[in-house]
Amino acid sequence: MAETAVTWLGHSAFRIDTPGGKRIYVDPWLENPNCPEEERTPERVDLIALTHGHDDHVGQTVGLAQRFGCPVLGVVELRGWLSTQGLPEEMTEAANKGGTVETHGVKVTFTDAKHSSSTFQDGSFLYLGEPAGIVLEVESGTKIYFAGDTCVFGDMQLIGRIYRPDVAVLPIGGHYTMDPREAAVALELLGVGRCIPCHYGTFPLLAGTPDECRSFLTTACEIVAPEPGGTVTV
Repeated sequence: MAETAVTWLGHSAFRIDTPGGKRIYVDPWLENPNCPEEERTPERVDLIALTHGHDDHVGQTVGLAQRFGCPVLGVVELRGWLSTQGLPEEMTEAANKGGTVETHGVKVTFTDAKHSSSTFQDGSFLYLGEPAGIVLEVESGTKIYFAGDTCVFGDMQLIGRIYRPDVAVLPIGGHYTMDPREAAVALELLGVGRCIPCHYGTFPLLAGTPDECRSFLTTACEIVAPEPGGTVTV
């Protein structure tokens, strides 16, 4: 089976290079303090997928989409708001939980997540729809589950049962999302054999570590923790 390259760009930003040659960005906050300098100005973007509307996940989406003319997938309210920020209004790019969008030979399915989703605009918070997780299925059939910002919740067992991801990308930093202990339970519910941790180490508040997550594991799951700019093949 052809391999997929998953590159962590710091915080919750990822670049995925698919077996079919597509380059996908998930939550491209490329100005986060841990993003390598050489990754801050992409040379190519074929698709952007967003879990929710917080600034540390939307990041440079608008500028990248305008530069490369690529689709931007997100839940309905978030994608609608982006159309007021300089992106075309394209409802085929707006889905919701349980819905799948197929484009460029890959499938993006939105799942549940437990968090919030908003932006601060004109002196108040603007609701941008519910947060979501993403199951990304590339051309070879490999599936990567991006949990987004979330706590652990029981229906992760359903996500594992229905989508059977090959690898799970989970936040572990704590404070705003699940911490290492919750992430270990999430891996038990999902039943996956590999996990790439994220949303840790960006700021002092995000104190969870991969080693802590390993210490709480009760299942045979490999925690693969690259440095920012490092790549995992799946």
